[in-house]
Amino acid sequence: MIEVVCNDRLGKKVRVKCNTDDTIGDLKKLIAAQTGTRWNKIVLKKWYTIFKDHVSLGDCQMQKPFDDASFALRTGEMSGPVFTDSGIHIILRTE
Repeated sequence: MIEVVCNDRLGKKVRVKCNTDDTIGDLKKLIAAQTGTRWNKIVLKKWYTIFKDHVSLGDCQMQKPFDDASFALRTGEMSGPVFTDSGIHIILRTE
C-alpha cells in the first residue's frame, strides 16, 4: 500500500491510498471519488511527462538510492549528492 499526494493547479492537495499494482487509471478514479471530478478529465503529470492510464504505479517508482535518501530526511533537511542511473540529485524535504 502506498499513499500518493496529488496537487491541482489551484494548490489543493488530495491524498489517495492505493496498491503498487494499480494503474494510473485506477488512481484517477480514486482521486475523482474524492474531488467530484470525472476521472477521464483528470490529467496526472510531473513536469512535462503525462502518465498514461494503462501504466502501473509500480512502474513509476523512484530509484532505490533516491527513495532511501528522501525518506531518511526530516522536514526542512537537504541531502548531500544522491547518485542514481538518472543522474545526481540534491533533495530538500518540504513535508
